[in-house]
Order: sequence, then structure tokens, then C-alpha cells
Amino acid sequence: MNSSQRLLVIGAGPGGYSAAFNAADRGFNVTLVDRDPFLGGTCLSKGCIPSKALLHTAEVLREAQEAAKMGITFSQPHIDLDKLRTWKNNILSRLTSGLDQLCKQRKINFIRGTAKLTGSHEAAITTPDGSTIQIAFDLAILATGTTPVTLPLLPSSPRVWDSTSALSLPCIPPSLLVIGGGYIGLELGSVYSALGTKVTVVESLPQLLNGPDRDLADILARCLKKEFHSILTGTRAIRAEEVPEGIRVVLSNSQGKELSETYSHVLAAVGRRPQTCGLGLENTAIKTDARGFILVDKNNRTHEEGIFAIGDVAGNPLLAHKASFEAGKVIRIMAGLPCAPEEPTIPSVIFTRTQLAWAGLTEQSAKQNNIPVTVSRFPWAANGRALTMNRPEGVTKIIADPDNRRILGVGIIGAGAGELIAEGVLAIDTKMTADQLALAVHPHPTTAETLMEAAGNLWGAATVKPKTGRA
Repeated sequence: MNSSQRLLVIGAGPGGYSAAFNAADRGFNVTLVDRDPFLGGTCLSKGCIPSKALLHTAEVLREAQEAAKMGITFSQPHIDLDKLRTWKNNILSRLTSGLDQLCKQRKINFIRGTAKLTGSHEAAITTPDGSTIQIAFDLAILATGTTPVTLPLLPSSPRVWDSTSALSLPCIPPSLLVIGGGYIGLELGSVYSALGTKVTVVESLPQLLNGPDRDLADILARCLKKEFHSILTGTRAIRAEEVPEGIRVVLSNSQGKELSETYSHVLAAVGRRPQTCGLGLENTAIKTDARGFILVDKNNRTHEEGIFAIGDVAGNPLLAHKASFEAGKVIRIMAGLPCAPEEPTIPSVIFTRTQLAWAGLTEQSAKQNNIPVTVSRFPWAANGRALTMNRPEGVTKIIADPDNRRILGVGIIGAGAGELIAEGVLAIDTKMTADQLALAVHPHPTTAETLMEAAGNLWGAATVKPKTGRA
């Protein structure tokens, strides 16, 4: 394949800029388009990075509060909101400026504007000054991401937030209703709760979170109940209006009982929808599903020859690392290079104070699909490092094939679970057995030892916990 082909990448988030950089390194003539003046997309400016910066702030506040258990008492913290915003924004500026330099070094043609496909090999880009640039391309990648879903029942008011406005830290409200018990709502609820807000979470489903196993999600729910003012599952917001004191919301539970409460502010965190409006898909053979996500095959090809879609706009899971992986895969395909025969394991992480992470097969998915598995759980209450951190609430869980003991899935809840899950991903992708993981020497004392112990517990070799039998 001629690597000097013209490649158009629409969207400069983790998928888009990764694809553009990778393609430029392989000699493609790359044009990258985004409506924002900087690279990074939602993840960097309105999602992953700012939320984790604020979650770190929340962690510091919680650590200070709980230090009294260790005999250390701090005075009541003073929160300088302006300084906190500046600190967060400086992190974003540092990262975006770094991406900008990398883009320039690769001589990528970055255009700020809104791109619309006008055919299978052409697009029109409308710039902020209203002018239009016509672009012809040989290949294209759509990486336009998603945007927060809005709730029509909520009034248009500065007191009603989506995830973007909540991350801008407009204020520390005395009370906040979070509508949606998914990872976005729980993470942002954790931030504002630590800052001093009385947080109530409502979720229409019977429980918080859908993806992880219930035994792990239930531990997280118990931890969050200590942080939040209230968690109401099986409950929907059905009406809302702005009143002088804030937003009055009528809630209805699964029994049909209604409750009216007034909150200073409301955060809608009920999911995200694909950004395909105005993209010009109707001018191509590209198809979407019922929710508007672009349909792709296993190699991210759309129904239009030469046009690929990656990241959130191509459907679940809506994760930055999934978008980055797909970017690399697509560029290898375009360059005529071989790709891995199997799809990688994509881990998921909830970055609340007690983090929840999982990868590969879950126990509940195994049951639903009649897949025989052996399950081992190791409690962090038996881990020395967890106790020294005053964080014994964790559990490490391993799902394995009962015949060959190959590791099929890993779930971890506890402090820093998002860092630990990488070892689980590696174990799954390399087809490691529980025996091999258990025999790998882990440093002591660390919470990483819980992976070793959980693996050893599958075949009776756990050091500090006797075997409990097969699940």
C-alpha cells in the first residue's frame, strides 16, 4: 500500500490523535480536524483527566478526615475553589500543549472546525470564522466521540449540570442530586461529597452499575453509602422545576411512591450519545444502529469502503484506552501490516475512592452463558499492605477455567484497583494459568500480592488464607 495516501481524521480525542500520530509516523499525509482549538477531546478537557484530578483532591480530603483513626488530627480544611480550578486547568494545559507540539513535529495538518462528509472521498470543513475548506481524502477515520445525554424533564438553568459543567467547578453546592448511578455519576458525586456537598444519587435500576459482578459492586455501594447523603436505587426523577431555593424534583420509586425534594443543584449523568449529527453520514454508505452509534466490523470498517470509525462513536465500551487501541489497529490495517488475531482484553475502572476494576469474563456473564468456571476471592482484610493503609475493604477475585486453570477474568475492588488490574489484563491476554500467577514472586508488602493469593487459592496454595473450595 502507498503510505503517502491522504488520510482525514475527524475528531482529536484519544482515538483521533493517536491515529493521526501513528499514521504520520508511517508516512501518511494526515489532516486532523476537531471543533476544539486543542487536541485531547472530551477525555482530556471534559472527562478522564479533569475528573481524576478532582478525584485525587477528594482522596486527599478523605485521607485527612480518616487520619484521626491513626492518631493524627488535622484542622478543618479551607477549600480555595479558584486555586483548585487553576491547578486542574494547569494540568489540562500542560497535556494539551504537549499534544500540540507532537502534532506540529509530525507535520500534521490540524484544522480547527466542524467536518462534514460530502461523499465517500471528500469533506467540507467549516472553520470558526464561517469559511469552508474542501478536503479530498483517500482514507478517513471517524473519531468524533460522544456527548452527555440531556434529560428533557430538567429545566434549563445554571443549577442543572451535565458532566462537563460539573467538572468546571462552578461552585460547591450545599446539596446535589445526581441522576444516574453509573461511573460518571458516582465519580463526580464522590468529588462533590468530599468537598462538602450533601450528595443524593438516584438510579432507575435496582442496583448501582451494570458491568461488574454484583458481589464487587455491592462492596462499592456500601462504601459510597458512607460518603453520600443517600443512594436511592429503583428510583426515577419524573418531574422537576426551578424554585428560589434550587431545583425541586419529584422522585418515584419502584412501588410508585413519589417523593418531592429540593436540591441546590442537579447533575444529569444518565449516559452519553454518539456525536454523528452533522457529520454527513447520509452522503455515504455508512450505517448506524438504533442509538446512533456507527456500525463497524471487527476491524472498525464502516459500510463505506475506506472509512473507519473508532472509539466512542463506534459503540461500547466508551473508554479512552479502547479508542487508542483501535486507532493503532486501524492504522496497521491501512498500512498493510498484520494485526493480532484476537481482540485484546479491555479493562474497566470506576475511579471512586474505593476503586472498582474488572477485565475479561465476569462471574455473572459466565453464569448467563453457561460457561463453567472456578472462582476465587481474596479479602484485603488479610493483606498487610491494605491494613497499613487503613483500607481493608477490598477484595481480589479471579475467574478461571476449571479444567486447565487458565485465567479468564479478574475483578478487583480496593484502593488503587485501577493500577492493579493491568496485571490481570496481562494474565488474561497471555493465557496465563492460575498456577503461573500464583508462582510469580510479588513484592511484599503490596496489595498486588492479593492477585497472587487469589490465584493460589484456586488450587490450595494461598499463603494466608485456606482454600474455600470451588465456586
